[in-house]
Amino acid sequence: MSHLSAAPVTRAHRTWWPWAVLVITFLGTAATNRRADLDYPVFGGVLLALLAAAPAVLPELTGRRATAALVFSGAMAGLYFAAGYSDGPIFLGLPTVTFVAATGVTVRGWLPAALGGAALMGTGLWLRWLWWSDEPHKSLWQAIGMLGIVLAAGAVATATRNRVEVRAERAERAATEERLRMAQDLHDGVGHGLAVIAMQAGAALHVLDRDPEKARASLEAIRATSKESLEALRSELAAMSGGAAAATRRPAPGLAELPALLDRVRAAGLRVEVVGDPGAVPDRLGETAYVVVQEALTNVLRHAGATTATVEWTRADDRWVLAVRDDGRGGAVQDEGMGISGMRARVARLGGSLRAGPRDGGGFEVVAELPA
Repeated sequence: MSHLSAAPVTRAHRTWWPWAVLVITFLGTAATNRRADLDYPVFGGVLLALLAAAPAVLPELTGRRATAALVFSGAMAGLYFAAGYSDGPIFLGLPTVTFVAATGVTVRGWLPAALGGAALMGTGLWLRWLWWSDEPHKSLWQAIGMLGIVLAAGAVATATRNRVEVRAERAERAATEERLRMAQDLHDGVGHGLAVIAMQAGAALHVLDRDPEKARASLEAIRATSKESLEALRSELAAMSGGAAAATRRPAPGLAELPALLDRVRAAGLRVEVVGDPGAVPDRLGETAYVVVQEALTNVLRHAGATTATVEWTRADDRWVLAVRDDGRGGAVQDEGMGISGMRARVARLGGSLRAGPRDGGGFEVVAELPA
């Protein structure tokens, strides 16, 4: 996953609280060291503590900048302890920087540097014990505890980053699927309408001089089909634009709209026969069946050069078998395009299967098996 998907969590966790840590570090370090008997000025300890926490407020700790920030924070904390300064808010610096860095890089990006920073801090604790007669057991447990806190901070930030990335990826996938669905709907509805219009226009031109009434009927069919296609286009554009217009999107056509579809295809000059009747079926099955019949007949009009097509329903155990066959030129499928692949995807979403190819003896067939 790219770093771009982690940007929201980086911004969300770098608003005010790293600055609060910096203020606490300043005030707390000054207070704890003012009461101590030190060989170095308090200002030096405050400066080192601030430098240890400062990378947390820098812009976008990514890549080498994250590595450098973690090592720098650990080194400043190590120098702080090696100089003999007192315990205090200095312990907040490296865990804070680790958390901020881990929101912007992967585990591989922050873990080695965080371990290195913790090692530098541990070295400083050891030198404080060695040079300033600090309690050895306290320094050891402080080093171990800081290692655990640093790793925990990085782990929490990584888990948070992963959740944000998963949500972003899920949202992006949903948006992509919606775009594909809209493109498929446009292809199915508008593409079918244009195919019918092209056939009707050809028929009108063919009979314009010798049979004006038939030409007029073809033109009327063109007007009706273009109006329906325009409504489908407006509906999809409204859905794409969002807002109140999207709420008026028309419902998907189902088996109840199938007779009108067949009449349009017949008006385009193709003889269509229907064999069998599925009766009442679930809405999703009806919508998918409509799309299969529409796309299959559109392909017949555009490519097959057929005179007759058959839409056949048969029941096989717990499945309906929907077949659309024609007596056209047939031939193997060279490129499924959006049509056949779209039918196959819709049928698969219902748990069914679809095959499309030339028939034995000529012609072409599309056969969809749909769960009853």
